[in-house]
Amino acid sequence: MKKFICMLALALAFGNGAFAQKGKDIKAAIDLKDVKDDKVMVTITTPAFDSETATYFIPKIVPGTYSEDNYGKYIENFKAYDSKGKELSATKADDNSWKISGAKKLAKVTYLVNDTYDIEGTHDIFSPAGTNILAGENFVLNMHGFVGYFEGKGELPYQVTITHPATLWAATSLTDTNASNEIDVFTTSRYPDLVDNPIMYSKPDYTTFKVDDMDILISVYCPTGAVKAKDITPNMEKMMRAQKKFLGPINSTKKYSVLLYLTNGTPTDAKGTGALEHTTSTTVVMPEAMPLDQLEELLKDVVSHEFFHIVTPLSVHSKEIHFFNYNTPKMSEHLWMYEGVTEYFANLFQINQELIPEDEFYARMAEKIATSKNFDDTMNFTNMSKNILDKPYKDAYYNVYLKGALIAMCIDIQMRESSKGERGILDLMQDLSRAYGSSKPFNDADLFGKITELTYPEVGKFLTTYVSGDTPINYDEYFAKVGVTKTSVKQPGNPFLKKMQIPYITVNPAKEIVVVPAIADNDFMTELGIKGGDVILSINDTNYNLDNIYDMIETSMGWKDGDAITVKIKRDGKEQLLKGKVKMPTEEVDGYHATDASKAKIREAWLKG
Repeated sequence: MKKFICMLALALAFGNGAFAQKGKDIKAAIDLKDVKDDKVMVTITTPAFDSETATYFIPKIVPGTYSEDNYGKYIENFKAYDSKGKELSATKADDNSWKISGAKKLAKVTYLVNDTYDIEGTHDIFSPAGTNILAGENFVLNMHGFVGYFEGKGELPYQVTITHPATLWAATSLTDTNASNEIDVFTTSRYPDLVDNPIMYSKPDYTTFKVDDMDILISVYCPTGAVKAKDITPNMEKMMRAQKKFLGPINSTKKYSVLLYLTNGTPTDAKGTGALEHTTSTTVVMPEAMPLDQLEELLKDVVSHEFFHIVTPLSVHSKEIHFFNYNTPKMSEHLWMYEGVTEYFANLFQINQELIPEDEFYARMAEKIATSKNFDDTMNFTNMSKNILDKPYKDAYYNVYLKGALIAMCIDIQMRESSKGERGILDLMQDLSRAYGSSKPFNDADLFGKITELTYPEVGKFLTTYVSGDTPINYDEYFAKVGVTKTSVKQPGNPFLKKMQIPYITVNPAKEIVVVPAIADNDFMTELGIKGGDVILSINDTNYNLDNIYDMIETSMGWKDGDAITVKIKRDGKEQLLKGKVKMPTEEVDGYHATDASKAKIREAWLKG
């Protein structure tokens, strides 16, 4: 009976013949049961308009991607109706907007939504920011791909009603206010809060636990069921407990959800690997074929980064972030903080909580230094952030995870020196969180002054010299402040890539993987007897060619010395099997090591304080 009553209520609210009285909120209905041609129907019940025209937008860009992805391209059959079901004129103005005439009579709009996962070869949308429609099996609802906003109405409350198969369950940090197992109702105070809360529907496979007073949800969709939420939960829980302990009093959310989608790697499935942050959750896409230990290691780095976004931009952000314009955005100057500080924390907490040894932390920072040198080291970082959507700045976006993290490291070290070890960048972020908080954005131009006020003149000078200036940072100078000096260190390499950049393999016209001649320094190749010119046909009974060469490289990252391995090669036109043990190559690279015992106390405060 309850199901019948709920369905009747939906019919009255969203049918063509009758409508609920217009309110000051926006109601959206998403139908995941009646999927037609891999599309779902969305119905928007509109608020009142006092103008003759209204514009409905689907986002062009969303926070965290810094990419113009044009989600409106995946909308079809857009129609507008008055309260009597009469169709109004609706004209598509561009890829992401529709202009509606007779808006004073407007009662609802309807449209169909295509997903992005099964056509990833036709666009550049980052998989964790994309959408999936797999009828009866899985729906990834990054809400910016399904629900839009009316011009001037983005700050109105939203109520979203989702009908779905009873066998599927919604993983999200939102609260479902409907008890039905086929109808979910979610409410948010405004459109940005809706976009900030993704939902993944799949057959229930999740775990929950508490970290202090924060509820954690881990939900997994795996096509074959080979990986379960319970498999990854122990390490995720250990990591999140360490993160919360590291953060101390910063606590900006009562619930945090990890929505993990494992892709099967087929041409019609997601191909990207990574995560998209939200203030109370993260959407993660990883390959299903990845070995479990390698998956867990990657999740530790990726999810910890996204989790630390509860500090910034959730608790500390500018007006450009708080009042984000999804179609004509004005970007903030402070990507160095939103992404850089977050990435730094994702590494620092691991040494702080003894999850990695000290030398590994130095190796990670050294790798960031080396990789960041591939970008223009004189580029003004605040100017780059403000213009990140335009060339040449958009091409330097990845540097926010490299130099941005190094900027945070140098600020941390400078604060430790200026305070004789008593305060670091975590203290700064706690102070900024108290000064602003999630509902009080700052003015971009005011941030450096506020940071200087909360810290030391040396920090203010660093910001104007190296962040809003064009002077390259002398990292050796900052490492010396904590008794760390440059040295040559050996680190594990990759069997197929020298220094993760120069390939030991290439591809011939037949799409076969061919070993290049220069492999003398590759212990993996020489140990097995692989020679330049050999064609690699399979490894451990998995066939490889150009189509899955990246899978081969990715799998090799999980190999360990002593693992048994069988490689089928073709040499001079004849196939043969090479059997042996894995011997991973090592590489000598620039690194850092603690050498100055007189700085041990400040170094300990930096890493463990």
